Amino acid sequence: MIIVMITFLILLVVGVPVGFSIAISGFTYFFQHPELPITTAVQLPISQTQNITLLAVPLFVFAGSLMNASGITDRLIELSMLLCGHMKGGMAQVSVVLSALMGGISGSSNADAAMESRILGPEMERQGYPKGYTGAVIGYTSLITCTIPPGVGMILYGTTGEVSIGRLFAAGMVAGLLMTVILMATVGVTSRLRGFKPARESKADFHDIIHSLKDTIWALIFPILLLVGIRFGLFTPSEVGSFACVYALIVGFFIYKKLNFKRLIETLKEAVVDVGAIMFMISMSGIFGYGIPFDKVPQKITAFITGITTQPLVVMAIIIVVLLLFGMFMEGSVVILLLTPILLPMVKSFGFDPVFFGIIVSTVVTTGILTPPVGVAMYTVCSVLGCTMPEFLKESIPFLIVIIAEVVLLCLCPEIILWAPRLMYGG
Repeated sequence: MIIVMITFLILLVVGVPVGFSIAISGFTYFFQHPELPITTAVQLPISQTQNITLLAVPLFVFAGSLMNASGITDRLIELSMLLCGHMKGGMAQVSVVLSALMGGISGSSNADAAMESRILGPEMERQGYPKGYTGAVIGYTSLITCTIPPGVGMILYGTTGEVSIGRLFAAGMVAGLLMTVILMATVGVTSRLRGFKPARESKADFHDIIHSLKDTIWALIFPILLLVGIRFGLFTPSEVGSFACVYALIVGFFIYKKLNFKRLIETLKEAVVDVGAIMFMISMSGIFGYGIPFDKVPQKITAFITGITTQPLVVMAIIIVVLLLFGMFMEGSVVILLLTPILLPMVKSFGFDPVFFGIIVSTVVTTGILTPPVGVAMYTVCSVLGCTMPEFLKESIPFLIVIIAEVVLLCLCPEIILWAPRLMYGG
């Protein structure tokens, strides 16, 4: 597998698309072992997708696109402004709250960062926020989206590692709300230090907030419906994706009445492109991961790390550094697909809960989208805002520190998030 990994990294460096890099490097394992039938490598991409749970991935991607097209985003922005626009750094606080609300709709941190850059970025610049600070706030608040259901990364982790997606969603809801509170506090402190003003002159009227809540309730209750539906057996994780699409269509056509047939076709075309890229990488990961059990990679890594230390927290710290490094060079979904089969058995052997580890993986790997050299969301935000990378990285420091602090806190006290899945599903 060493040659496979080296080939994969070389292909990435020379600019080969990620999906093809996974496939080509995976084939090198079969060339190393002529006794393995090459027909297996052809069959693996097909067998890799023959998992009913994976249906949730394209369905949730499509549902997120439908939700955005139905006009929900505009209503959530209005609600966010009413809730926190009066605080110091009002527009920055709006970005935090909006990401938390969008978590139950898009499931993609990249999509959330791109959307907020275009919508909130110009207004924040007009109100005097430096471009670097604007980019850092929008980028790091988008990380909330990766944990609040239905995060695509959690679905991939649960499917690959055979971990309950319902439990992951329950723990992710708590982790996402915790991140929201931490980032709001960070924005509050930095805004006071730098004199950023509120976006509103006074607190919103209670009746205005209630009216806005009524208007956005269909978006706000969506993640709750997902959890309730899975917990009480109304849907399997794959079936709940179908429910999400139907729900989004009903809201778009009959409640908000923003969807029409033409816009539905456009949304479907956008979703097909996103789904195609994700599913191609998933199918090719079957070739890449074929040699992992044969070469006993998890056991060798476990033996190597235990040769350094047997302290569980030190082991987790090493794993977090590895995840962050991989996240800096590869798209988060790819990292989860490739490393979950390797790291999860080792994590279990040290007594860590697989659900807890899933939240850590989703958070740490997604942080890589905001770090060089291959931070997809970082480049997106800087491009939209016209911000230089040094400006962005300088302003990102306090936000990166608090995200790392949250991960450390969860490692020290995993019960902070594990109480929710245990309450819903039992011990």
